[in-house]
Amino acid sequence: MSLMEIKNLHKSFGGLSAVLNFNFNLQSNELVGLIGPNGAGKTTVFNLITGVYKPDEGKILFADKDLAGLPPYVICKHGIARTFQNIRLFRDLSVLDNVKIAFHKNVPYGFLNAIIRTPNFFRGEREIEEQAMEYLKIFNLDSKKDEIASSLPYGEQRRLEIARALATNPTMLILDEPAAGMNPQETQDLMQLIQWIRKDFNLSILLIEHDMSLVMGVCERIYVLDYGQVIAEGKPEEIRNNKRVIEAYLGEEVT
Repeated sequence: MSLMEIKNLHKSFGGLSAVLNFNFNLQSNELVGLIGPNGAGKTTVFNLITGVYKPDEGKILFADKDLAGLPPYVICKHGIARTFQNIRLFRDLSVLDNVKIAFHKNVPYGFLNAIIRTPNFFRGEREIEEQAMEYLKIFNLDSKKDEIASSLPYGEQRRLEIARALATNPTMLILDEPAAGMNPQETQDLMQLIQWIRKDFNLSILLIEHDMSLVMGVCERIYVLDYGQVIAEGKPEEIRNNKRVIEAYLGEEVT
């Protein structure tokens, strides 16, 4: 069953096409990779899907609803969560507060309750904290709940960002270069984590990554972008042996 279908997506900046006639589909509970050389348009696609940019043309159908051009907070409410290439935490807040923020769309009390601090407010805050702690436990961060997010090691900051994304209760998770800055062992651990998240949370995952060992190790299908256009799509083995893909990465014709 198709969860997301993108049709003829186009985005230009100053007359330069960053994404051109992009077509894509993602099935329920599928793990798909999006790869390509630097500047190929991968992050632009992510930003179009999540509402950071508005497309010039095209449709982004998610569960049969067109999300193209909607603001990020509305897209989040529809069930799409993301992480960023450069980790974006609330660096001066605690680890716990970073995850609690993700429950903003499901706050179990109203604005007036928050202003006058009614029993409903305190009860709702306790519920949110309990749920946030459950996510921290899953990622082995519960013992660091009171630490400032920026004080965590890089790998733990990445896990915290993923935990916060999952706390929005998405049906689709978008990971933008999650292995950036990681050593080989951390990357191997991340590979296992991604596979576990997909299975345990019953999610569809779209992944941008430059680490080919990770992409080939976890993705069921891969799309390859070059100059904003899809030049190949298929299973990892098909992509690995695709002459056009090799040419795009090496910058020369493969004979």
